[in-house]
Amino acid sequence: MRDETEGRQPYPAKPGRHFHWPTHHASSVFGDDWFGKRAETFARLFGTPVFLIAQTVIVGAWILINVGGWTKFDPYPFILLNLMFSLQAAYAAPLILLAQTRQADRDKLDAAADAQHREALAAASEQRQAIAAQQTAHLVELLKQNTELTELTRKLSERIEKMTSEVHGKVISRGS
Repeated sequence: MRDETEGRQPYPAKPGRHFHWPTHHASSVFGDDWFGKRAETFARLFGTPVFLIAQTVIVGAWILINVGGWTKFDPYPFILLNLMFSLQAAYAAPLILLAQTRQADRDKLDAAADAQHREALAAASEQRQAIAAQQTAHLVELLKQNTELTELTRKLSERIEKMTSEVHGKVISRGS
């Protein structure tokens, strides 16, 4: 039988998450092609401070250039800038939703792997408890047998001592 994990890279090492590697191969409902991955990359970029600061700087420069009179490619009320914001929003919203859906799919797989891992841990714990109970019962039985043997040894030692005393008494009485 062929090992299904053969030739695959292991799931990236994360503390406490080593049991998730079997789910790393699962594909998203949107696919794992370059577009889906790039969409997630862009969606992650949209919420970063770097993006927000860069966008603020660009918008500020855009307004300063047009209001300052250096050029008039988008005079006040900045129709072209408004169009650029609309275009960005038209692409950003679906990309963000796509990234969220893909992340939700991964989270669902991780949750299923977590549940499976917890069930495996519970089963292993129950098995260890059953083994411990068997070993405890066996130990109690051995202890009981040991106690019986110790008692039998004590009785035999007493009989040997009594017989030795009797033999010793008879040997001494014959010798006198």
